[in-house]
Amino acid sequence: MTEVKTVDTEPPSDSGTSSRQGHPWLTLLAVSLGVIMVMLDGTVVAIANPAIARDLNASLADLQWVTSGYLLALAVFLITAGKLGDLFGHKMIFLVGVAGFALTSLAIGLSSSVGMLIGLRVLQGLFGALLQPAALALLRVAFPGERLKMAMGAWGGIIGLSSAAGPIVGGLLVEHVSWQSVFFINVPVGVVAMAMGLWVLAESKARTLSRVDWLGVALLSGAMFSLVWAIIKAPAWGWGDPLTIGFLGAAMGIGAAFVWWQSRAAEPLLPLSLFGNVSVSIGTGLMMLVAFSMFGAMFFLTFFFQGVHGLTPLESGLRMLPMSAGMIVASPLAAVLIGRFGTKITITGGMLVTATAMFLMSRLSLDAAFIDSAIPFVLLAFGLSPVFVGATEIIVGNAPEDLSGVAGGIQQSAMQVGGALGTAILGAIVSARVASVYAGHWAQAELPALPAEQIEPLKSLATFGGAPTSQMMPGLPEELVRGIAGVSHLSFLDGMHLGFLVSTGVAVLAALLALFVKAGRKLEDAQVHLG
Repeated sequence: MTEVKTVDTEPPSDSGTSSRQGHPWLTLLAVSLGVIMVMLDGTVVAIANPAIARDLNASLADLQWVTSGYLLALAVFLITAGKLGDLFGHKMIFLVGVAGFALTSLAIGLSSSVGMLIGLRVLQGLFGALLQPAALALLRVAFPGERLKMAMGAWGGIIGLSSAAGPIVGGLLVEHVSWQSVFFINVPVGVVAMAMGLWVLAESKARTLSRVDWLGVALLSGAMFSLVWAIIKAPAWGWGDPLTIGFLGAAMGIGAAFVWWQSRAAEPLLPLSLFGNVSVSIGTGLMMLVAFSMFGAMFFLTFFFQGVHGLTPLESGLRMLPMSAGMIVASPLAAVLIGRFGTKITITGGMLVTATAMFLMSRLSLDAAFIDSAIPFVLLAFGLSPVFVGATEIIVGNAPEDLSGVAGGIQQSAMQVGGALGTAILGAIVSARVASVYAGHWAQAELPALPAEQIEPLKSLATFGGAPTSQMMPGLPEELVRGIAGVSHLSFLDGMHLGFLVSTGVAVLAALLALFVKAGRKLEDAQVHLG
């Protein structure tokens, strides 16, 4: 087994430090501003996707990469970012992350092509990865011992509130300003976070320096890129196409090389010894499955609300509010339930509630009312929260003492990787389903035949809930255009329903996996290094 050195972070000394620097609640405020920027970005981009598609002529695969590219960069770099904080200081890495995130947001808003936007989203994900573990490490130092639990409660409330505000803010900005404004808003938030950080944060560094496993980072990045690229491109290339098979083979080969290297590296990116504990492995799998189900399914709801249902961006944001607002209540309640009933029962129950919510969403109709989507959204909030809260107990609590910090990084990475794979795989499933049912709905509507060169763009438009207008198809009778719009909406609905059914199955699988975990050490007893 590979031995991994522990890295302890030393609290700042009072000597030579003003009373504001390192002040616990000022530290919480400063790091929260940075994380609010990231959380808002994660929720408002979904609202902006339809406008981005129209303005930059982006395909469904392009929009998947707007999300997946960001999530992959975030996932792959999280553990590395934590080590960089140990090497160079968590305050410095946090401020670099805030500045970089704000600047890339500005550049994204100025993008003139979807390719440029995707590239900048990847860069934005790298800066977001720098910011998050450094923020948690700074809180760990500012709130030692039992006080950390109180800070984490406030932290969770702030994250829940910013997530709830995201759809509303995004809807207002997209509807009344532009999609670019959802990125521009990060600039003033970043400036305030930088000013607060420079003013109140106290630097903290590891006593023992460690090295970064750059080869491990490169191998993991290459494996994940090859896998997601193959999944996104397979509907267009064909699953049996040599290119698809080649990228899948590359993912397996590079992944095997990554595992081989991790077993030999002096300080590996992911110590394989950590997975010797079955509960740690299952807990990591749980995080990937729940993120797969949530991120993948939610990707298509914005298209349903705006494309099929004809809602404005603001109305779409209001439709999604019950879930984000529900998590503000559900997160602290989840901690109470885990304390009373235990991790295994609470997480299993949460995943079954999540599966129920996903199934209800697979029944949404063209004329679904607010209450039809609000009920499954609230169920999702109360189903997912126990999983996110309990995952720390499963992964960190069952990890060896000297690997608990690395385990925390694995938990965050697993969530981001699962989200990227969910967006890619469910996107491929929905696209394939839309293409397969489109002709059948066309025949049922008894519409006249059109040339193939006109049908294919219509299918592509239907994959993200779009429908043709009279301006897009001049010369066709208005009644025929309305009929084609109906075919497109029904085809997208079939695809979305299948996506939610797959998510339902994934949630049930996660519930079964949760039955095999065991509770770990109490969090306050675990020597968790959050950087």
